[in-house]
Amino acid sequence: MAGSVVVVGSANVDLVVDVPRHPRGGETILGENLRRTPGGKGANQAVAAARGGGADVTFVGAVGRDDDDGELLLASLRQAGVRTDPVSLSELATGTALIAVTADGENTIIVAPGANSEVTIEDGTAGRLGEADVILAQLEIPLETVSSAARARREGATFVLNAAPSRPLPADVLEEVDVLVVNEPEAREVAGREGSPDELAAALNELVPAVVVTLGADGAVVARRRADRTHVPAPKVRAVDTTGAGDAFCGVLAAALAAGTDLADAVHRACLAGALTATRSGAQTAVPSAEELDGYHRAHPNEVAESVEKPTDSAT
Repeated sequence: MAGSVVVVGSANVDLVVDVPRHPRGGETILGENLRRTPGGKGANQAVAAARGGGADVTFVGAVGRDDDDGELLLASLRQAGVRTDPVSLSELATGTALIAVTADGENTIIVAPGANSEVTIEDGTAGRLGEADVILAQLEIPLETVSSAARARREGATFVLNAAPSRPLPADVLEEVDVLVVNEPEAREVAGREGSPDELAAALNELVPAVVVTLGADGAVVARRRADRTHVPAPKVRAVDTTGAGDAFCGVLAAALAAGTDLADAVHRACLAGALTATRSGAQTAVPSAEELDGYHRAHPNEVAESVEKPTDSAT
């Protein structure tokens, strides 16, 4: 693959504990050993776009000045081949995520944003954004920064917004979005209604040109204006830890779009990346390489050939 991606987003250190089940309110349970790993939606997606997508990737974010967590995150990004020169140093601590993971791979996450609350688009950074084929952002950073990043894109470039964690999106942000990526709860939040994944995708498609509703193990629904909605199944795998699966999906999707891949085909590759990531522990450490994704395609030609299914109803 080729193409350039700038990821504007968060960088967190993940503190992960395996638990037999998630605690109820007021309850204390015993977990297993604590793991400290690099994470944050933005940094995870940047690593995935570089390692799993093969794109030329730059990360725009913020970490704490002279703290060990910031050094851990920068080292992980650079090891994956991500450019980190636009990362700013904050007097606030590097962001931290507290993650509990059950035996079936499901997780709960609490994030202390720290330096992520100070991510901004500076003059020099805006120039870098203006050179990208795809700009990818999430919602663990200020909304005004997300909007500024979108407005900095050049004509013909694509702005992809992963609307996570869920929060209401003002009209001035939505009008900048080319491709919206959401899971089902996030889709309901942005659409302001209940419904099936197809119904939610159709409702969101009235707000933005293209929508991807991720369905976990069931793949994703892709909706584009004046086109059929498309269901892209995910490979069947045994999940170990789903913490970074959605971020791997988004990063590889952005890289595929930057390379000129059709959206439905890009979502297929993203589904594969998310599924393989879920078979391993961690977030950035679990992202498969582009070679691993290609190897899976070669080993499962029938699955690849039959991967895209179109529902019978058409988009409006």
